[in-house]
Amino acid sequence: MPSIHDFATWEPVLRLLRASNAESLAAPGGHVAGRIDHHGWSLPLRRRRPRPGRAAQVEDHQDEFDAAERVRGALAEAGVDGVSFGAEISAAGRTVLHLLGPSPAVEPGIGGPHPSALVLVEGAVPEPWRRLPVPVPGAAPSPSADPAALERTLRERIPDAIGATEVEIAAAEARLGVALPDELKGLYRVTRARWEDWGDYETAERVHDAVGCELFSLDGLYVADAPSRPCSWRFAAMEAVVTPPDAVVQGVVGSPGWLVFGDTGGGDRIAVDLTPGPHGHPGQIIVLDHEENIGAHLLAESLTDLVLNRREDWYSGRRGDELPAVARVNRASLPSVLAAAHPELEVLSIGGWDGEPLSLAPVTGLPRLRTLTAYPGTLADPLEIAELTGLEFLELGPREWRVLLDAGAVPRSLSAAAIEVRGDQHPLPIVDLANEILALWDRPPIPRTVLEGDLGDEA
Repeated sequence: MPSIHDFATWEPVLRLLRASNAESLAAPGGHVAGRIDHHGWSLPLRRRRPRPGRAAQVEDHQDEFDAAERVRGALAEAGVDGVSFGAEISAAGRTVLHLLGPSPAVEPGIGGPHPSALVLVEGAVPEPWRRLPVPVPGAAPSPSADPAALERTLRERIPDAIGATEVEIAAAEARLGVALPDELKGLYRVTRARWEDWGDYETAERVHDAVGCELFSLDGLYVADAPSRPCSWRFAAMEAVVTPPDAVVQGVVGSPGWLVFGDTGGGDRIAVDLTPGPHGHPGQIIVLDHEENIGAHLLAESLTDLVLNRREDWYSGRRGDELPAVARVNRASLPSVLAAAHPELEVLSIGGWDGEPLSLAPVTGLPRLRTLTAYPGTLADPLEIAELTGLEFLELGPREWRVLLDAGAVPRSLSAAAIEVRGDQHPLPIVDLANEILALWDRPPIPRTVLEGDLGDEA
């Protein structure tokens, strides 16, 4: 297996990149950049169009696939998840390839060569991932909950099922550290939902129809707490836990009282909710949408309700306006930073802006402001950031970061940071900037390895 640090490993990729980017490579400062990892690759290539009336086939891009797989094989051999790169290729074929990363302090970029979040405090997670559900005194199970009726109905629907013993149920409770509610115990007394008990898809389908979801085995039950729902800093820092007074489900990331027992069939998890919202019921059934990072949707008022009434319509729409906790100032949303200022503001995002650069003075001193992201060129004075003493996440353009670094004004309250890169910027200056920020917290830098080689004249 070729080494990831052998120029020959990269040569097929570099040849394809040269062929696709000849004009931009010949311009002053011309370069190509991309990323390859175990999930796939992001390379600036022009792909051939399939013939009219014919869908693209793997063989249409076999050269790209083979070139990328050569690098991915070397990554696997080296035990490396992925690597970003930048390269300069002369007209004569002389090539300088810069391999960038990985660093344990950096979350890899998505779809490009630039680093995503810089984790400045080892093990730190965003504030929403530290939030627990709030107790709701007086919350009571739904009147529809009827463990006896539930168990009786399931035995009628799947009479040959093998149920869990009390010893097996007790073992599951010990593993989870949570007492299973009576309805869930009743379900697993009827079927422990192990594949070896079913033996074929037809039997599994009968259990699915009887329960109303793809049922996990008793051994597969898990608690959907916040760590079970991981999310990169760059997205997680933009979330906020919001639970309105009339909410049925709490707006937390996860809960020690969310017991996942099934799936919708589309990757969305189904759970018993023992920590409901102010207007919910302990034991209600919720769905954790796999496309969302936070919160859940109500599916049924109880497990009995789910089984007896075949509940399927759970999607209540994406969360709407999160003001005042999350505010977005841009061309299409709020017209000013002043309009975003509120004592409950946690996340301020400043996006594309046609007016004069904005001052952060209206949000200085707000007690809960923890996240600031600002599109490059939107801030009148980046040094105003030094007055935001509670920030834990900050995302700025390279110029704004340069101002803070040169003034020694990077907020020391930060747990993570990000550099907003727009356009086709060479990754090397961005990596240098990222390493300056990491150095302030004595975090491992992004390593750089330079490989040189000759691709020869292009045929």
